[in-house]
Order: sequence, then C-alpha cells, then structure tokens
Amino acid sequence: MGFRRKDLLGTRDLSADEIRTLLESAESFKEIAERPLKKVPALRGKTVVNLFFEPSTRTRTSFEIAAKRLSADAVNISASTSSVVKGESLLDTVDNLQAMAPDIIVVRHKSVGAAHLIAGHIGASVVNAGDGANEHPTQALLDLLTISAHKKLGPGLRVAIIGDIAHSRVARSNIWALTTLGITVRVCAPPTMLPRGLENIKGVEVCRRPEEALDGVDVVMMLRIQLERQDRLLFPSLRDYAAIFGLNRRRLALARPDAIVMHPGPMNRGVEITSDVADSEQAVILSQVSNGVALRMAVLFLLGGQGHE
Repeated sequence: MGFRRKDLLGTRDLSADEIRTLLESAESFKEIAERPLKKVPALRGKTVVNLFFEPSTRTRTSFEIAAKRLSADAVNISASTSSVVKGESLLDTVDNLQAMAPDIIVVRHKSVGAAHLIAGHIGASVVNAGDGANEHPTQALLDLLTISAHKKLGPGLRVAIIGDIAHSRVARSNIWALTTLGITVRVCAPPTMLPRGLENIKGVEVCRRPEEALDGVDVVMMLRIQLERQDRLLFPSLRDYAAIFGLNRRRLALARPDAIVMHPGPMNRGVEITSDVADSEQAVILSQVSNGVALRMAVLFLLGGQGHE
C-alpha cells in the first residue's frame, strides 16, 4: 500500500504496512548519498519549512539536507529568530507561514501536542520532529531502517531500550513502532524514570536491572538523561547512574555476540555509554545519522504527494 496520510505526527497510529512503506521508500533513497551529484528532482517546486522551537543538530540538518536532495526549497526558522520572541502565538506564526503557501512544515516544539495542533489548523502537511516528551516519529523510523540493515524486522527480534524512558520521545516512538512490527521490547530505567503502564503494552517487558534487559538481546538502544525535562535530578548522581545503568563492555557482553548498539544522540560519554562501546564495531550510531537523511527524504517525498498514488 502507499502512504496516504497528510501528516506524520507519530508512530502510535501507524500500521505495519505504513511503516514498511516508509522504510522501503527510504531504502531506495540511500544510494543517493553515494552519488557525485546528490540530488534528484522529485520535489522540485515544493517548499519545506523547518520550524524549530528547540535546539537541534541532527534532526534539523538532516531535514534540510533531505529537502535539498529532493530539489525542494528549504527554509529554516528557529524560535530565537522568529516573531515568537515578540509575543506572537504559535498559531499566528503558523498562519503567517501558511499564507506563504509552503507544502510541508517540519515542526519541533517543547509542548506535547504542538504538531497535532498545527496539523489540524493548516492545509500544509506537517511532520512532527519532536513534541515535548511525547513522540519523535522520524527518529524511530530511522532506527528501524538502521536495524533492518543488520537484522530481520519482526517477531523473534529482541530490543532493549535503557535510560530515561519517562522523558524520552524517542523511546515512545520506538516502542510503538517496534511492537507494531511484532518485535519484543525490553525497557529498563531507574524507577523515577520509568512511566507507569508500559507493562500493559503488548510486546513490552519491563526490567528493573540492565543486566536483565540485555540478556540475549539483538539490539541495544541507549538513551540519555533528559535533564532539560526534569525539575530535579531523579537519581543521586550521574556517577551512580553510570555505575548502575550505563552501558559498558561487561554489560554489553550479556547481549548476543552480533548485537548492535544504538543511541539517538547527543551522547553523554561516560554516563549512559562508555566511549569504548560507542566507538566499537558493534555501534551503529553514525549509521543512524546517515540513515536519517534517507528516511526523512522518504517522508518528505511521500507527504509531498509523489508517493500517494
């Protein structure tokens, strides 16, 4: 089937077929990065606005590169350079952008539901590039694309997600996407960083210790502590956190010998992951970044109308 949605706001409501369509499209775009001329005319004449109200390096840059490789016109707007600093509301800002007839707006905002609010307000397609601690769908999809290069996506695959799950939009989007494909997800975090109810999601196993979560898994996904979303430190100290929940060589040895290690970035080396693990042959962290461009090209391509038929 095609991808017939106007917007991409999360992975929770995506079907397995829609996820596979996005991944197959992204796979076809990966080779463009190897060309001397990294550009195709797929979205020529389209305009993509990147509207970011939170800091970003990988997501914003990859969306811009993705748009330009598809020959779309890319416009970047950050909160510090927008009229929001003068008191303009979010919807007024979006209304003014809509008046300039963009085709796609990529939005990152600190408030949960911001992308959904915008999508219901304007005619342009909206991509959620992260809304508070809610979802970050393209990160989860690029993670799936990365995993698929090493493992078969589907029942029998086991993924461990370890870290600050309560405040991680990456964790939420990954949990929904992975379980939709029938993949078993083990989650592990300090009790103060573990949301209630995860054990009620089909395919999710809640583990209290990282050793339990890592035992025999195929994929290890580490998360950083989201200090910017906490009003107080939810663990005695970063040193204690690293000692109990950090991924090191000893803990990684509990996973399958061919397990891959992932991290959405930015990494805090020595806290949630040691440098020797982050830079090891099992780590696919930079592949995640590379795949992010191809995945976001696929999202823009399909939302831009070219993939609806």
